[in-house]
Amino acid sequence: MTTPALAPAPVRASREMDRPPVKVSFEFFPPKTEEMEKTLWASIARLAPLSPDFVSVTYGAGGSTRERTHATVERIVKETDLAPAAHLTCVAATRDEIDAVVRAYGDAGVKHIVALRGDPVTGVGTAYEPHPGGYAYASDLVAGIRRIGDFEVSVSAYPEKHPESASLDADIDVLKAKVDAGATRAITQFFFENDVYFRYLDKVRARGIDIPIVPGILPVTNFKQASSFATRTGASVPAWLLRRFEGLDDDAETRKLIAAAVAAEQVTDLVDRGVTDIHFYTLNRADLVYAICHLLGLRPKAASAVADVPKAVAI
Repeated sequence: MTTPALAPAPVRASREMDRPPVKVSFEFFPPKTEEMEKTLWASIARLAPLSPDFVSVTYGAGGSTRERTHATVERIVKETDLAPAAHLTCVAATRDEIDAVVRAYGDAGVKHIVALRGDPVTGVGTAYEPHPGGYAYASDLVAGIRRIGDFEVSVSAYPEKHPESASLDADIDVLKAKVDAGATRAITQFFFENDVYFRYLDKVRARGIDIPIVPGILPVTNFKQASSFATRTGASVPAWLLRRFEGLDDDAETRKLIAAAVAAEQVTDLVDRGVTDIHFYTLNRADLVYAICHLLGLRPKAASAVADVPKAVAI
């Protein structure tokens, strides 16, 4: 009996052996309810053993949203081994108030801030007006943070330009101002066509901007929700993506399978083309992001990076 010859190893497997390790980071948003808080901390506990480079927590202007952000960041510092990156905006606060927040983060052990202009108080799509006595734009906020302490400062970048920018070149001017003010990393708005990211990266490098431009990835489990996000942020939704989810409005299980396939295709292509850092917009859900990270070769450490957390903590 002849022993059948072994099939040759796939080309992708050899590429995976050769490429450098991938670093990932995760974005969460502060919970509004006790149930949402349980979901958030279950997601953090699930993803923490993958040892992300950092985890960021989004920030809203004023009142309870701001306080929830602070409480979530402080809890990450106290109860986990994760490195938190706290979002901070220019909206609805004076410079003194924002500076106090920065110093409080520093005192709490936070070494990384994501500096953003923020959406207008009157809502997305309305005219932005700087707060009197506040930081006018993200570049001003970056400079202010750098004056206060030796923080790592990440900023936003828009491969398809910010909705309010007159052109992509004008938008890159804004990014350049943030870098000149002291930004150390840019994280992109999500996109669905990788060529969009690489064309943008070429333009950014041609302007002399040499900080890391980390691609932001939004795994799509709810196509209607993702389309709404895209409309608000200026990201395009390709026709092929619409076709992938067509007819699945009432079929959540199949949507999850399609979402996993789409996101896996996107991130593996990015990595195969030389990307070594990826930022995931988790929407506080872990399973799909965890699966994608597994495909990238990330494995949990023997000991979890997050302590046992209570089922719910009032914020």
